[in-house]
Amino acid sequence: MKYFLTICGLWLAGFIWVACGNDQAATTGQNPPPAAGSQSQASGSPPPADLAEGEIWENGKKYFVLKLPSSVDVASPEILMTAEENGFFEESGLKAEYVGSVPSNQTIPSVLKDIIHVNGRGHVNTTIAAIAAGAKIKAVAQKTESTEIYPHMVAIVKLDSPINTAQDLVGKKIGSPGAQGCNGYFHMAYLRKFGIPDVKNAADLIVIKETVIEQALRQGDIDVALTHKLPEYYANNKEFRVIFSDYDIWENRGGGTPYYFNLEFIKKRPDVVRGFSLAMAKTANWANQHPRENREITARRFKMDVNAITDRFYAPDAIIKEETVTVWLDLLQEFKEIPSSIPLDKIYTNEFNPYYKS
Repeated sequence: MKYFLTICGLWLAGFIWVACGNDQAATTGQNPPPAAGSQSQASGSPPPADLAEGEIWENGKKYFVLKLPSSVDVASPEILMTAEENGFFEESGLKAEYVGSVPSNQTIPSVLKDIIHVNGRGHVNTTIAAIAAGAKIKAVAQKTESTEIYPHMVAIVKLDSPINTAQDLVGKKIGSPGAQGCNGYFHMAYLRKFGIPDVKNAADLIVIKETVIEQALRQGDIDVALTHKLPEYYANNKEFRVIFSDYDIWENRGGGTPYYFNLEFIKKRPDVVRGFSLAMAKTANWANQHPRENREITARRFKMDVNAITDRFYAPDAIIKEETVTVWLDLLQEFKEIPSSIPLDKIYTNEFNPYYKS
């Protein structure tokens, strides 16, 4: 019950939030927005008397200030900044405020405590496990989706490695960026697909930071490395080769990463949730059509080499597909990581997405 215990542990810790926000917020180049209820000097007209908590008046228009996390490790495009730079947030009456980096194990507590309003990091299995543990959250839009060209994760070995099949992985040391989420289940789902028994103990999973995982493979500390780079990156690589990806296991079902809000916020501000869902739908479609420009926004904001950022494919119209949820729900139930089944309508909804047609 790793997920269940992890989430409960976070709750018992009192939602301790660890954030190194000052440096990261400075990197984004964002200025703090005016306080709620204040008037921008450029507005030209006084703010209305009915500004609600979290709202500002700017250039004669009311906006809700959406508190967002900035990236801890910028390996992929920061799609929220893409939404901002393309004006999709503004069109939806939203202004972005980046509170700083939020460690992955603190994102759900941070959403529950309104330290951030929404999160889009982590696979849907993390959302499911949190809900099973009692977290009052719900997914409202989809972020990424896997394709054959743009899978979420790949397993690599050294070019001369004898490892080629699922059976070859038995007894081997597998380096992974983490023990949970996509990182922990990726290799087990692959072994299960090919009938390997006792997949939890079939191979030795070793947690290694992704920034040094290739070096660990190069040195022989591990036999296989799990990374979030694309197959194209390794296609002409003289050191490593890909042996499988998440697309080989689930096709486009396994790479879903949803955006979720807490239930109280959804009830209180459905207009904001609707505006956010619309903005991210527009952003997903734009980013799929302009992959390099999408990476360039992140590279410019974080002062990075654009080639160091990995392309991603985003769910068209940001719609959550049922099969991208059930594939993980079934897996969590099979491995007894959640105590019982959860109705799908407690996990996600597309009702706030104007592109969705039931």
